[in-house]
Amino acid sequence: MTLIKSISGIRGTIGGAAGDGLTPLDIVKFTSAYGAWAVKKSGVKKIVLGRDARISGSMVNNIVTGTLQGLGIDVVDIGLSTTPTVEIAVPLEKAAGGIILTASHNPKQWNALKLLNADGEFISDADGKEVLEIAENSDFTYADVNALGKVKFDDSYLQKHIDQILALPLVDVDAIAGANFSVVIDCVNSTGGIFVPALLEALGVKTVHKLFCEPDGEFPHNPEPLPENLVALSKEVLSKNANLGIAVDPDVDRLCFVCEDGNMFGEEYTLVAVADYVLKNHKGNTVSNLSSTRALRDVTEQAGGEYHAAAVGEVNVVNKMKEVNAIIGGEGNGGVIYPEIHYGRDALAGIALFLTHLAKYGKPISNLRSSYPSYFISKNKITLTPEMDIDALLLKVEAKYKDQPHSTIDGLKIEFDKQWVHLRRSNTEPIIRIYSEGDSETVANNLANKIIADIKEILKVN
Repeated sequence: MTLIKSISGIRGTIGGAAGDGLTPLDIVKFTSAYGAWAVKKSGVKKIVLGRDARISGSMVNNIVTGTLQGLGIDVVDIGLSTTPTVEIAVPLEKAAGGIILTASHNPKQWNALKLLNADGEFISDADGKEVLEIAENSDFTYADVNALGKVKFDDSYLQKHIDQILALPLVDVDAIAGANFSVVIDCVNSTGGIFVPALLEALGVKTVHKLFCEPDGEFPHNPEPLPENLVALSKEVLSKNANLGIAVDPDVDRLCFVCEDGNMFGEEYTLVAVADYVLKNHKGNTVSNLSSTRALRDVTEQAGGEYHAAAVGEVNVVNKMKEVNAIIGGEGNGGVIYPEIHYGRDALAGIALFLTHLAKYGKPISNLRSSYPSYFISKNKITLTPEMDIDALLLKVEAKYKDQPHSTIDGLKIEFDKQWVHLRRSNTEPIIRIYSEGDSETVANNLANKIIADIKEILKVN
């Protein structure tokens, strides 16, 4: 059993002893802390609640709802939903915040409380620490019987979200409908099975082949939208002679595509392609995290904009986007953040922008993919002893490469012309994660191996 308490929310496996997993007692404790914090922060006693379709969702939803009522907080329950839909709903409801019940790409035994502020954005580092402190000290008081919160069920936000997407100036429904796309979708038996078909219909896509679109939480494969988990989608694209395949994760904030030839477009290139389209229409800046592909920087600079890197984590990307007034940003895991609609990863908005781009491009999706600089990311890790001073180790690696362009805003990232390596310490175990990128798999792996050899040499000297 596992329970992970972080600034962005509470994530754990269902079952086990209190404190060892996401048990009912833990759900009550952390919901109470968040509810108390949200009311104190905003003065508003209203929270928006939505969930993905995982099996434990109904149980967790009932406990969270009852706990918020017990605090005297009204609940707007938008039911089976997506993370970006809840993010949109919070400001529309003028709520104190929102809770999304989803463990994102984790397997079905996991669930989580993702926590939003009054702007519908993930709570900050400081706010997250305050919530955890409130939970640790049980610093909350429940309401008396005459002041209990009320529950309102509202199933209108699917349409409201779609309406906001259709209203985006860069979404061209006529172009998409005119392209007469044939699309295969894999929604991993979660809420994408409701939202993605509804969006595609609204966009004028008439031929949609559905894979795993029953929102029953029985994930048919590992729900993270990585190539090894999308074999069935790739085969179905070929079988149906479709123009492309679309895959989302259980809470519909990550997005990736399969080309008409069955090959992966690449989740790193979801943001690159959408940004390319946005930049072709508006000059501006972009942001991604330090572990994302350099291709975004290439297309941004080619369009006359400035690229900026942020520390890993959606809240860090959003903060940097606001700081540099970026018009598009996100993460290399298929997360597209388009401020024109809201500051959060939104696969639905990403689909609409991507299909517009593809329709206007007028050639197969594989041609679009080959039009971008081609990079390969290698992902490795080194396991160290628990007592090892990882920060000191990274300082020694930094000193060795002090003459190379480098960043220390999140671990250590070192640039070698158009290649780079990013070293980050794990927050949960004695591991250094090593991401490297080059223009081929061999180059990326060789760079990673060189840095790993450097680390081993430093450890040997010590």
